[in-house]
Amino acid sequence: MHRAQAMLNRPVPENVTINNHRDPCTLSNYHNFKTTNTALDFHIDFDNKVLKGNVSLRLKSLTEAETNEIVLDTSYLDISDVKVNGQSLKWDLLSSRVEPYGSPLSIKLNEGVPKDEHVQVDIKVSTTDKCTALQWLTPAQTSNGKHPYMFSQCQAIHARSVYPCMDTPDNKSTFNFRIRSRLPVVASGLVDGIEDVEGSDEKIYTFTQKVPMPSYLFAIASGDIKSAKIGPRSTVWTGPDELAGSKWELEEDTETFIKAAEKIVYDYAWGTYNVLVLPPSFPYGGMENPVYTFATPTIISGDRQNVDVIAHELAHSWSGNLVSNSDWQHFWLNEGWTVYLERRIQAAVHGEKFRDFSAIIGWKALSDSVDGYGHEHEYTKLVMDLKGVDPDDSFSSIPYEKGFTFLYSLEKLIGKEKWDKFIPHYFSSWKYKSLDSYDFKATLLDFFALDEASSQKLNDLDWDAIFYKPGMPEKPNFDTSMVDECYALATKWEELSKSKSSSSSSSFTPSPKDIESWVANQSVVFLEKLQTLSKPLHPSLIDTMDSTYHYSSSHNVELSSRFLVLGLKAGDKNMCQPAAELLGKVGRMKFVRPLYTHLAQIDRELAEKTFEKNKDFYHPICKAMIPKWIGKAGA
Repeated sequence: MHRAQAMLNRPVPENVTINNHRDPCTLSNYHNFKTTNTALDFHIDFDNKVLKGNVSLRLKSLTEAETNEIVLDTSYLDISDVKVNGQSLKWDLLSSRVEPYGSPLSIKLNEGVPKDEHVQVDIKVSTTDKCTALQWLTPAQTSNGKHPYMFSQCQAIHARSVYPCMDTPDNKSTFNFRIRSRLPVVASGLVDGIEDVEGSDEKIYTFTQKVPMPSYLFAIASGDIKSAKIGPRSTVWTGPDELAGSKWELEEDTETFIKAAEKIVYDYAWGTYNVLVLPPSFPYGGMENPVYTFATPTIISGDRQNVDVIAHELAHSWSGNLVSNSDWQHFWLNEGWTVYLERRIQAAVHGEKFRDFSAIIGWKALSDSVDGYGHEHEYTKLVMDLKGVDPDDSFSSIPYEKGFTFLYSLEKLIGKEKWDKFIPHYFSSWKYKSLDSYDFKATLLDFFALDEASSQKLNDLDWDAIFYKPGMPEKPNFDTSMVDECYALATKWEELSKSKSSSSSSSFTPSPKDIESWVANQSVVFLEKLQTLSKPLHPSLIDTMDSTYHYSSSHNVELSSRFLVLGLKAGDKNMCQPAAELLGKVGRMKFVRPLYTHLAQIDRELAEKTFEKNKDFYHPICKAMIPKWIGKAGA
């Protein structure tokens, strides 16, 4: 029994159904109705920058006719007509928004719907210029400057700005897409076909998604994109000029990653696995949209050093997509599990030491995020309270890395052999479903109930502290073999820095040979170690480092961005303009946030001018966050 039910202090009438409304970030009454199918018939209007058409929702009643109202999430939508089972009914779209969740669409039914019976809701809808899920690029904003481009990003609660829906990961449905566009289209389903439109240069693209998925995984993109095979069940899509480089970057590892993941969990369930490499304004490293991972172009670095982003997004095919967090307060169930699987894939492909090496990098990201919020902040908990909060405000590496650390510690506590039997059990038990942290705990304890030793260990854990204690968790004992030489080199640079500001001396002379045998992520560890020095690196050494290791000119943004942050933290004003220039080329928030934060600390005016110049380049999600980062830096 869920805790909300256990708290009832009087008997519930037999004819009343109790369904939990556990997601605080939706205004829909998904506890009364469940969306079982979503059919979208949209026209991509590049001229007016809107998606318009019809959405059909097949809803199943979860109660015995106990309500005569359907409530759907919307945000900044233009709705012109609503029908239920073909009949026009009274509907109302609240003019006053319920921030930050939008405007609920209320549809009045003539009578309640018996349990398990379905109704069909058809809505004529158009997006508006305030849509937060879609980014429209002019031809000039694309690489070859020939055609416009549009793509979506619906996580966490932005699907409601595309179409009315029950915008919660606690409700999953199958999907059908019918998209009309003058440019090629991809969507989060398997391709059914492509039809010509008579008398038009447009085509109709149809897709089907038979695996139930939550609304935030709705995805669509259209632009001048081409495709190339990168494996027996995988294709990469991107701009024509980027296709050859993207193919080379991804073709060596994609199928290897899929096979490794299947051995850890079970067979891939989505048919094909494809990657759409998006324009540089995409705000994330990747988005795990089923069938088509949407990926940042920063992974195409010409050295195959950043393709582990694909391992992460692929891992979402099990954690997040098949098995989903019930709401964003339990986001770690999506991302912590995905990071755990990603690093298990790395271990299977590259060797066990690479898993701990990646975990050490993740630990630094976790520490930075906790320091940024403050160690007592609500968002540093594994299970957060997001009532009245926009989930985007809580986005950080904490659910990823604190979640991973918890799962990694469970593996070490129980033993890898036993833990590896739990993994497929967990993903089978919750396949096609959504769960919260308490469901996870119950599943874990139940699985090991007959194993007396493991059961005792698990029951002895302080579960309240695990879920609700803010700040950093206990650090695991990671294998440091790959980072030790990075730390050793960082120590030499620290000593050299001290000699610049004191009478001490250093025998260290930097050389390109220092890093010639390293993988790129070892340079990441080296740069991040220097960023954590109690006294920043001497400003004069920034130019010395760059002339030796050439970080600023690297095509790998993981390196160039961290080097710029190191220079900014050192107070080297020569880094300000290069940082501003990079911020006009990259929209991935992983890089945008620290660059704006540290640039604003040195030159707030330049940071503000850089944002003003490039604000239309950024995705709406990123665009909304940058003023907050600049403001916090100047506080």
